[in-house]
Amino acid sequence: MSWVLGVDSGGSGLRIALGSTAGGQSAGVRTIGTTAAAEPVRTGPTGIDPGHLLAQLLPAVEALLARAGTDTLSAVAIGAAGMATLGGGLRAELPTALERSLGVRRLALAADAVTAYAGALGQRPGAVVAAGTGMIALGTDLTGWHRADGWGHLLGDCGGGAWIGRAGLEAAMRAHDGRRGGSPALLSRTEAVFGPAGELPGLLYPRTDRPAVLASFAPEVARCAASDPVAAEILALAARHVADAATAVCPASGTPEVALTGGLFKLGDPLLVPLRAELAEQLPHATVVSAAADPLTGALRIAAELAKDSLRLPYDPRLLYVPTHQDR
Repeated sequence: MSWVLGVDSGGSGLRIALGSTAGGQSAGVRTIGTTAAAEPVRTGPTGIDPGHLLAQLLPAVEALLARAGTDTLSAVAIGAAGMATLGGGLRAELPTALERSLGVRRLALAADAVTAYAGALGQRPGAVVAAGTGMIALGTDLTGWHRADGWGHLLGDCGGGAWIGRAGLEAAMRAHDGRRGGSPALLSRTEAVFGPAGELPGLLYPRTDRPAVLASFAPEVARCAASDPVAAEILALAARHVADAATAVCPASGTPEVALTGGLFKLGDPLLVPLRAELAEQLPHATVVSAAADPLTGALRIAAELAKDSLRLPYDPRLLYVPTHQDR
């Protein structure tokens, strides 16, 4: 038996899981204990702050190891939002720091989309769409990674929660002005949630959490979709955007699987019905499946495969970084 650690670092904080694996290439990983830190890891001018991550991670790991009655870790996998573009400091400092503090020599640093993939599909070829406030698609044929969108609410995240919420609020403001394309139903929900429509810019623009505020209106769009054609069209277009991203990254041959993961899909049938139709049209050779597990479990799975020298997901300096001893 070996002990492995999975970490999921995102906007809501740090989640950590300790697992155990039995011998053999086909053995799985069993979660022994989990813990969390509510404070998100800070991001500064140089990217994700490795010191702040370690300050939260190490005491939590020591407590988990003590409860499990062990002091040895075979491998660690850390999935972090922003790793691809903001993870330079983590890649530079964590390998040495974790070997020194925890004695671990096998480490994987992954973008959160990669741990979402590993949780959803394991090590099978296919595509995963991770959608909540934002939206990113990631696919692989197990020789390389392909990414689509995930560029933030100003440049992309098309079809994600902030995109849907913003489109719904725009339709509300059109109705407020008397312009074509407006939705009285969405205007009514806007004023019920935020107050008078004319005051919305003053409430929204100063916020530093604008994407989350926009995304908070997405469920209102979904609730209106059954009786409001404008809201229904917004969700149909969101579904098209999500399917476009999945198509861009999904392997073009074979029998790949496509998994949907993230809070956006809790909107239910108003989004899922048009999305399934779009996926069937754009990806007739693929099978849409339910995500098997979440990104934290995905990180734990990556650590377990790394411990057994059986990690088949493609290495990538930004998406899935597995340092060698020479890198330390």
